Amino acid sequence: MVLTDSNRVQDDGVQMVADAAVARWESMVDALMPVLGRRGIAALYRRTLDVAGRTHPCLLLARESAEYVCFEPLHQVLLAQSANQAAMATDASIQTFHELLNSLIGIALTQKLLGSLWSPTFSGSPVQNR
Repeated sequence: MVLTDSNRVQDDGVQMVADAAVARWESMVDALMPVLGRRGIAALYRRTLDVAGRTHPCLLLARESAEYVCFEPLHQVLLAQSANQAAMATDASIQTFHELLNSLIGIALTQKLLGSLWSPTFSGSPVQNR
């Protein structure tokens, strides 16, 4: 199969979004692990995918029942989307995670734990198609 330059740019965009999304999730998990523990984070992540999956059904495909969080299924699901769809699904999942975390431990502690890791939108959005 031969890819045109526009397909290659789109594939690179999806790869960038998926890689950046997983890196962002890993950073948040690292920051929260001491407080929530492995099983707590896994439960919160599964709930996040369930809730965000209502508006972005692709996220439901990344859900696992393991006691730990593995982001490879999320990475694969995002790679199967367009770059813009992957970025929007990531935005929705991170926003949902933040809202659920706020409801569990409060806004102040969430802000303290996530600090600069939190922003309301995902920064891995691809370059707009021409």
